[in-house]
Amino acid sequence: MSEALHFAEHTLQEATLVIMAIVYTSRLVWLFRRFKAGKERQGPTGAPNTTPRKGFLYSWAIIGMPWVMESSRTKPIMYGTFVIFHLGVVLAIAESFIIPYGASMLAANPWLATLIQVSTGAACAVGVFRIIRRVSDSNMRAISSPDDYFSLVLLTVWFAFASLSAPNQGVPEWVLLTYFWMTAFFLLYVPFSKISHYLYYPITRYYLGKSLGNRGVYPIVPSAPGYGESTAK
Repeated sequence: MSEALHFAEHTLQEATLVIMAIVYTSRLVWLFRRFKAGKERQGPTGAPNTTPRKGFLYSWAIIGMPWVMESSRTKPIMYGTFVIFHLGVVLAIAESFIIPYGASMLAANPWLATLIQVSTGAACAVGVFRIIRRVSDSNMRAISSPDDYFSLVLLTVWFAFASLSAPNQGVPEWVLLTYFWMTAFFLLYVPFSKISHYLYYPITRYYLGKSLGNRGVYPIVPSAPGYGESTAK
């Protein structure tokens, strides 16, 4: 391993991880100090077995229940691309830890490298699909910012290099260097981009689910009127 690759895999990643952690911690401290959650003004309603606790747990879990949300229930292919894309993100991030600190895992378990390659490769294909859709769909163009395009293109390219880097052994050094430098860039860029939505997702879903649980709306009862029906005419 060259000094450049060792720096990219270790020192660079560790430094950018520390910076990202500091930025995220600062943002969360500011968020909770600056904005206070409003108190529930409506008394508990609905079924007696529905509580705020059940509501926010359901709200967190709803992302894995596509049959509940109309947007995913009526468009299963789009939900499938969502799963593939975000699974690719998880495995591409995991890869940035496995290669420097657990390379023996890849050598001892060839299936792991294959899993990462296939998943990140599929995520790259979904990224290309999303770029085409965002550019060609007038509605998507209307709500897209430069950050949307930049982040999506960069993620798509990152997936490609993550897929190429997965075997680690026998991979050209420039491929690994590109993957780790791109990973480091994301660690610095993501906290200041729209990709940071995942930081706020569990917080917003918590308060939404807690409120709707208190009102007897969450969890949604399958027998409720309109459940499973599309509003499209």
